[in-house]
Amino acid sequence: MRVGVHINRFDNSGGAHALGAELAAAGAAAEAAGVSWLSVMDHYFQMEFNGGAEDPMLEAYTTLGYLAAQTSTIRLGALVTGVTYRHPGLLAKIATTLDVLSGGRATLGIGAAWYDREHEGLGVAFPPLAERFERLEEALRICLQMWDPEVNGPFEGKHYRLAETLCVPAPVSSPHPEIMIGGSGEKKTLRLVARYGDACNLFATSPEEVRHKLDVLRGHCETEGRDYDAIRKTVAYSGAPATEGDLDAFTRDIGGYTKLGIDTVILSPRLGETSAWMERFVAPAAGRLAELA
Repeated sequence: MRVGVHINRFDNSGGAHALGAELAAAGAAAEAAGVSWLSVMDHYFQMEFNGGAEDPMLEAYTTLGYLAAQTSTIRLGALVTGVTYRHPGLLAKIATTLDVLSGGRATLGIGAAWYDREHEGLGVAFPPLAERFERLEEALRICLQMWDPEVNGPFEGKHYRLAETLCVPAPVSSPHPEIMIGGSGEKKTLRLVARYGDACNLFATSPEEVRHKLDVLRGHCETEGRDYDAIRKTVAYSGAPATEGDLDAFTRDIGGYTKLGIDTVILSPRLGETSAWMERFVAPAAGRLAELA
């Protein structure tokens, strides 16, 4: 079991001028700690439960590009991009650029979007949930078509129409950047994981709940003719032990997930400055997780 880190706050004590240096330090600390995954949120506004819309929020893919230049081994992605934030053709191009410039370390994290305030605030359309899921599936199909070197043709969907699906240069990752579909909805989201995803991300609510979600995913994989074991399983952990630095309590919390086939536990502490916390807590936590069987 490996450890990942999700940077979800940018309220650095030094203000905006210190953010670049803090992110560079976080990237260096993550690689030194043996972290396998580093992500940022993809939101226009900071979330209400994480400080509120008036708190700092950086644009995700600009931030990931910066982190790509500051790191050399760690996998990078957004956790996760709302399908409504960018046109799918542009999103595929953005993810490809990150993959090329990072040497094949990009993951496309994507979901149906949910934060209505930021859409309304910046004048971005926020269609009903059913339509957002339709758009999500079309976006996944568009990305896969753009990443297929044998195809450069039109795409005709209900919500998106592309005359060409040209993507040059092609991604460095083979056969394409990893697709991580975030969310745990049993009827739609996990079905999309089985059909299109290379990885899923679930909340670490409890081992029993995660086991149930994975059983649902397995059922969808059987229906879709997909190899369940080929999908990388990750969980997002935001428990108090991670923020408080209680390594023993954290290890006890995670112990129940060890038999579920979880590849990566992504730590999501609500901290404005993460580099020192990575050195203090994440490095020993990565060692503990590596020993769990």
